[in-house]
Amino acid sequence: MTPITQLHPNGEAPPAERLPDSQPLYRQLADHYRRAIGSGVLRPGDRMPSMRAFMQRHGVSLATATESYRVLERDALIDARPRAGYFVRVPPAAGLPAAAEPDLAVPPGAAQFVGIHSVISSIVSTFQRYPDALNLGGATASPDLYPTEALQKAALRALRRRPTLLTAAGHDQGDPELRAVIARRALDAGIHIGADDLIMTHGGIEAVNLALRAVTQPGDTVAVESPCFFGLLQALESLGLRALEIPASPSTGLAIDALAFALQTHPDIKAVVAVPNLQNPLGTVMPDAHKARLVELCAQAGVALIEDDPYRELADAAQPPKSLKAWDTDGTVIHCTSFNKTLAPGMRVGWINGGRWHPRIGMLKFAQSRHNEQLSQVVLGEFLATNAYERHLRRLRDRLRIQRERMAAAIATSFPDGTRFTPPGGGMFFWIGLPRGTSSAALFEAALKEGIRIMPGTVFSNSGRFDHFIRLSCPSTDMDLADEAVRKLGRLAGRIAM
Repeated sequence: MTPITQLHPNGEAPPAERLPDSQPLYRQLADHYRRAIGSGVLRPGDRMPSMRAFMQRHGVSLATATESYRVLERDALIDARPRAGYFVRVPPAAGLPAAAEPDLAVPPGAAQFVGIHSVISSIVSTFQRYPDALNLGGATASPDLYPTEALQKAALRALRRRPTLLTAAGHDQGDPELRAVIARRALDAGIHIGADDLIMTHGGIEAVNLALRAVTQPGDTVAVESPCFFGLLQALESLGLRALEIPASPSTGLAIDALAFALQTHPDIKAVVAVPNLQNPLGTVMPDAHKARLVELCAQAGVALIEDDPYRELADAAQPPKSLKAWDTDGTVIHCTSFNKTLAPGMRVGWINGGRWHPRIGMLKFAQSRHNEQLSQVVLGEFLATNAYERHLRRLRDRLRIQRERMAAAIATSFPDGTRFTPPGGGMFFWIGLPRGTSSAALFEAALKEGIRIMPGTVFSNSGRFDHFIRLSCPSTDMDLADEAVRKLGRLAGRIAM
């Protein structure tokens, strides 16, 4: 008989137990892990031992280890993930209905000057009164999911190699080597540009601001997704622009037919802003056919299409989805993105290709902020030029998927009847529809008193139509803590909904 050691959360093993050898050894081992999963010692999303570790721990052959895992897979207890290993299976969040589709029969309302900044400022100032609250309302992953040590070493190498990086002025468009690497990587998104066709920016939000300034004047109308990222609404407000909210579907993104109608009835639209991949806050990836129609529609209308695409590489698909720019043939699409979500939030490095407005954007960038700081660009250029970035992305996507699955299961079992949400296809957001009449502002205040940050739906529209929605994110790597926080939120939501 083979001794089988029980797993403990702290990694220590209790005295070995011996199981009857009336069944094959691989079955004994599978049953051992089945009990560990059933008792909660191994929880949904936990990583199983690697094949090598399994063989060493139990003193068995590769064939026995493989067959043990096959039994657990057949019994839907574990999942195999490409290049990542085996994980305890997270039950599908089937307990909640999918998010409701927007009513496309309702025509878009009148374009409005945006007045959301005071609401957002109030929320930010409230956050600051609770600095230790668990942040389930943010838009970046936990710092320990980014390659901190590798970037630090690259920075030291860069300073030794180019000691004047901190004292010499940089190139107006950004570091040439970084731009060359980005241009090569852009091919994966279907974008064909050269190094001189892009400009480095202070994160993605400066890129979007530059795009808006290049194609609009104060008082103009800009079509936006509804719901949409509140930072875009702030940008529109700061530029004195009107927002025309176009419904966005939780399954396909911006409603193309609704936009087509709006372009016919609102001839003053000067730009459309869309997040085609993992839309914030919906988490939707727009199908390719819809992307092609959107680009064609804007080109025919002579309207600039501003693409905000910072989340594309966090999608779960085997191949990252294409950007809208992949379908652009005449410079209609202004492509904006950054590395804030995928690699280094603290560096705030983004870039823009301005389509046919590129020269104007270059002059606006020079007038607004001059060149970007060089050190971060050189560090990113070195990191992106190796396979290290792809390895990091695989690990990041894998960990975010585990955290999302755990949180989705907790939401499904903890939130009140009438809650709806559609699990996203990647990234870190959940757009949750609470029962009608539930105030997200009230839940926001109650959650903060329990030490939990969320984002109320009121900030994702200029029209107040999402008061009973919240955006949750799963940045925390302490999944037990996050599970408990979600259970608290569910109880709070249930009391507020009554």
